[in-house]
Amino acid sequence: MIAERKISELWDKLKGEVGKVIIGQEQVLEEMVITLLSGGHALLEGVPGIAKTLMVKTLAYVLNSEFKRIQFTPDLMPSDVVGTHVFETKTSSFYLKKGPIFANLVLADEINRTPPKTQSALLEAMEERQVTIEGERLLLPSPFAVFATQNPVEYEGTYPLPEAQVDRFMLKILVSYPTIEQEQAVLKNYHEGFVPIRLEKMALQPLYSPAVVEEAQKEILATKVEQNLFQYITQIVQKTRSNPNVTLGASPRASIALLLTSKALATLRGRDYVVPDDIKSLAYPVLRHRLLLRPEAEIEGLRTDDVIRTILASVEVPR
Repeated sequence: MIAERKISELWDKLKGEVGKVIIGQEQVLEEMVITLLSGGHALLEGVPGIAKTLMVKTLAYVLNSEFKRIQFTPDLMPSDVVGTHVFETKTSSFYLKKGPIFANLVLADEINRTPPKTQSALLEAMEERQVTIEGERLLLPSPFAVFATQNPVEYEGTYPLPEAQVDRFMLKILVSYPTIEQEQAVLKNYHEGFVPIRLEKMALQPLYSPAVVEEAQKEILATKVEQNLFQYITQIVQKTRSNPNVTLGASPRASIALLLTSKALATLRGRDYVVPDDIKSLAYPVLRHRLLLRPEAEIEGLRTDDVIRTILASVEVPR
């Protein structure tokens, strides 16, 4: 079995390998790996052109896992996501044509550009790791994670994600612009012949396998958590429900997500126990998409991250 102290070594190797393709974005990559090791899904939010798709594709390549990309459009149907039975004329029978949801890492690109009916096709897959096609239940590969992207500035032709679906994303990861030095490094890579659609040409090596990821997921569950940290997590989440700037606070699923991701973060940093700083750093990606601000708070320019910062400052940190 993988020892907790060695998961951090695997993480260091993974960072180095992904770094051959992705310049910067270390925190984004860390939160993506935390999502995967915690058995969850993530919503990646950022403007076009900052390598969201390339990050997911590169992570899948390094983990030697099957990757599928679904481009969400207004005319996309649920069967385009999960699959359907197709009639074969030669045999005069139906066969199951599986959809792109059958992969280890699934990129749901611009998920808010498709109607709620198609968005809901992901609900069963994300929650139960299975899909139902014409009454037949089919298990999805393991490990399985959905990384969905959305544009934070363009709303024309989009459909807001239902609250039930938003809550199923373990983390909402904000992908920002690179620094000027990082952008110059990207230009240098392209000048020297970097081709993002041909990862195998970039000396990129598949380091691990889905089996290694599954084993790491099991090892992370054994990470120690003191009783006072359970109280710390629940106090933070409870505060989101009573904050005067919030109309909808976080659900118990948020508490679970904060616990699991904190255990994963502790393990990546070489510890077999959780500390309060793990919880504090992950409170933002775990909670920011689960809080619904009051209209007057939004008018005043308040953001969910501002509310989370205030809540963290108001809760006593356990020793």
